Amino acid sequence: MSRLMAVLIDAAALTVVTPVAVLGPPMMWQSLAGTPPTWFTSSFQIAGATLPLVYFSLAWWATGQTLGGLVLAIMVRRADGSRVGLLRAALRAALGLLFAPIWFLGMILVLVQAHRRAMHDLVFGTVVVRKPAR
Repeated sequence: MSRLMAVLIDAAALTVVTPVAVLGPPMMWQSLAGTPPTWFTSSFQIAGATLPLVYFSLAWWATGQTLGGLVLAIMVRRADGSRVGLLRAALRAALGLLFAPIWFLGMILVLVQAHRRAMHDLVFGTVVVRKPAR
């Protein structure tokens, strides 16, 4: 349940941040200098489209935690307990974003798998664990 709640927190954060990142700079340009050039607006649209991939990839790689993981004190690690590398984090994020329904169906394994690993955890050699208290 904590994994699902973490994803919902992350989705809510991205729902707020993405429109600001995509629309904010072009709107500022327009208010200061008139209509922004197409390349400028397009650049922020591309950045907005890739923001979820970058967010999940960098968070899992750098700390093992997204905002949702931080709130719920869970983190992604490799099955041996080591940190997730950038490529593995990016592939894990890309699969989840491209195939979200399959990703969520794969979460059913958490209910029956010995180490509470979902299908994508098995594929990428990861596990979601409670963050140790300090």
